[in-house]
Amino acid sequence: MAKRNQLKRLQSQRSAQLKRMIKPTDNRLKAEDRLAPKKKKKASDTELKVMEKPQVSSAMFFQYNTQLGPPYHILVDTNFINFSIKNKLDIIKTMMDCLYAKCIPYVTDCVVGELEKLGPKYKLALRIIKDPRFERINCMHRGTYADDCLVQRVTQHKCYIVATNDKDLKRRIRKIPGVPIMNVALNRYVIERMPDAFEPMAKK
Repeated sequence: MAKRNQLKRLQSQRSAQLKRMIKPTDNRLKAEDRLAPKKKKKASDTELKVMEKPQVSSAMFFQYNTQLGPPYHILVDTNFINFSIKNKLDIIKTMMDCLYAKCIPYVTDCVVGELEKLGPKYKLALRIIKDPRFERINCMHRGTYADDCLVQRVTQHKCYIVATNDKDLKRRIRKIPGVPIMNVALNRYVIERMPDAFEPMAKK
């Protein structure tokens, strides 16, 4: 009995809701609303479709980056400097041994800021990057998170090789076409994703 009463109650509630709904013949409805909604016309094949695509850098010729070549411009990350010190590697000399060409290391303001924040343990790293052979790049953004800065810079300018041992940063850089990565491995520098024209020079 209880179930039947519950069903009757639900049915009466539904019928009450249906009665409340405005009928198509109701005087309150305008003539426009009484008409059945028109079906949207399918866009014809002749109409032009607008598609948004990110602009490809003018330096990229298919998978080949025309802006890469000696002298190499290398963006240096914080942990790359620290790994080089741990492995007792002279940064500029080892870079030249790896690429068999002149290399110009670049350090951004946020990389310097990160090293300064790390404290007195990293005084040697700060002294190394203040070498006049290291080029300084001024950052216009706020904060000192170097990874975002480096990714943004190599996305805009395809002339750099990124020197880093950070796994997350390497994963992000690999998604950007035409940007090689340099890292410290087996007590030397290793280069990956170099263009075919320069690969023999890097692997000798």
